[in-house]
Formats: sequence, structure tokens, C-alpha cells
Amino acid sequence: MVQEWRKCGVCKKSILFNQVYQQCSISSCRKSIFCSVDCWSVHDSVLGHKSAYAEEERAPENENSDRAKRRIIVGSSPKEGAQNLPMDTLIVISKLKSYVKAKSDMNTSGDVPDELSKFVRVIVNEAIEHARGEGRKTLMARDFQNIKL
Repeated sequence: MVQEWRKCGVCKKSILFNQVYQQCSISSCRKSIFCSVDCWSVHDSVLGHKSAYAEEERAPENENSDRAKRRIIVGSSPKEGAQNLPMDTLIVISKLKSYVKAKSDMNTSGDVPDELSKFVRVIVNEAIEHARGEGRKTLMARDFQNIKL
């Protein structure tokens, strides 16, 4: 008796144990699998990933196989002064420009969002320390209430 491992994320066709399937190269789409490159293309056309491709994988040999079991990866917590922190702009530029225009009828220079992001990082870091001080791993609105600007 042939058993189904999972179903295709697009056409819902069965993907059997030990069968080749396609997986999206975008890490946030790793949950979805596809029976063919054509089904992956439908997925890609809907989501519009940039620089995405289908990766060929093989389903586990059976339900007792190590590859069939769920793997939970526990990451380490970021260290103080970590060098690999993302330095992306944390401000929605269009919203900022819209607010400044409505408030003051002024334009906004292109370097403002990055500079404002530096301030946001300082405030968020203080709020993180407050949450840690209370023994929590969740940042909450109340962590920002006593920050001095």
C-alpha cells in the first residue's frame, strides 16, 4: 500500500513517500511543497518572489524515517554588541513623508529615514533591557513608557 506523505500546496495532488518534490527557495515559504515545477511556478506568480527558484527535494522514505520527523532548531540569543544586527531602515518612508507634509507642509530629505532609524534602535534597545529586567522574552508597549527622550 502506497502512503501519502503530504499534499501539493497548489493542486493538492498527493506527494508520496520517497517521491521527488519541489520546494520554494524563499525561506519563509519552506512550509509549502509542490508536486512539480509547474505548481511551484503558480505559487511564485501569485507571491511574486524576487530571485526565487524551485529546489528539488526528496520526500522521506517512510513515516519512521528521520527526515519525516519534525526538526526543532533552537537558536542562541543575540549577544550584547552583536555585529550582525540588521541595519535596515526601520521607518516606512512614504508614511513619514506623508506625516511631515501634512503637519508642516515641508518635504523630507532622503537621509532622514536612516537617521530616524538610529533613534528608533536606541529606544528599542532600552525597551528590550526593561523587558529583560522584568524577566520577559516579549517586548510590550509598557516597556517604552518610562524611556527618557
